[in-house]
Amino acid sequence: MNVLVDAGLDEGLARLGVALPAGAREKLAAYLALLAKWNRTFNLTAIREPERMVTHHLLDSLAVVPRLPAAPGLRVLDVGSGGGLPGIPIAIARPDAQVVLIDSSHKKATFLRQAAVELPLQNVEAVAARVEDYRPARPFDVVISRAFSDLATFARLAAPQLARGGAIVAMKGVHPDEEIAELPADIEVAATTRLDVPGLDAARHLVVMRPRSVRP
Repeated sequence: MNVLVDAGLDEGLARLGVALPAGAREKLAAYLALLAKWNRTFNLTAIREPERMVTHHLLDSLAVVPRLPAAPGLRVLDVGSGGGLPGIPIAIARPDAQVVLIDSSHKKATFLRQAAVELPLQNVEAVAARVEDYRPARPFDVVISRAFSDLATFARLAAPQLARGGAIVAMKGVHPDEEIAELPADIEVAATTRLDVPGLDAARHLVVMRPRSVRP
């Protein structure tokens, strides 16, 4: 990573209030380098400038970390993970969590598996499948997505993967009023939070949903 990227990551982490465990910053840098390398062949992201990858990918994903449940052993499913966002940054920042990255593209899942091996991330598993076909051994405390689909579709696909008391978390741009209005009656919005992502000049919101039949 160059000096500008290093400085942008350090400043962004400080503004987000994210305290990383030992070795995490180096793993984030290694992940970014790996993403840029594989992107030349696999077209994992349209963003290619290192400085923008820090803000639009790393810091955008890490902005979620302070809002995740703090309990150790957290199980997270990242739906439509693509290049590993937000799942890989979450796994790096929260080595106590178990993170499953699922994507229907076998090429992208190949990258995700390789990233888990090379970084290495023992708390990450990559799965090549459609989320509606996935049958995990255990359900998840958090099912999260970043630009996967509209809220209603995501909630419908995510709900069967949830543990009792779990949350469906969608990362969105502008506040999705129309999508919230179209949620089915059995899904409730528990919270909507505006995210201030350092260096990102765009609206970002976190929408937390729960099935009405699921209570903590």
